[in-house]
Amino acid sequence: MAAIHEFKAELYKILGHPTRLRILELLRTGEKTVSELQQALDVESSSTSQQLAILRSHQLVDARKQGTNVFYTVRDPLIFELMDIARKIFEHQVASMNSLLEENSGPM
Repeated sequence: MAAIHEFKAELYKILGHPTRLRILELLRTGEKTVSELQQALDVESSSTSQQLAILRSHQLVDARKQGTNVFYTVRDPLIFELMDIARKIFEHQVASMNSLLEENSGPM
């Protein structure tokens, strides 16, 4: 049972970086080249390459080379379900905070 907890902790750690999450979101629509990702992220190429290497080493993305381009895809689309659930949790927390703010700013 410890192995699954270690796997989850490592996965969450990998997903805990905003640039890696943005890369995965960009790959949601399909395969992208490194330059397409770099342009969309608006970060230095070394940072993009570093984050892609981490995602690749943890088997979250696959790479294929064609000519001078390297194309990336998400290995397991289930990762998007996890990201969607995280978004829903965030939205629930924002709604809860907004509700509290409305309650506390009622008529005086």
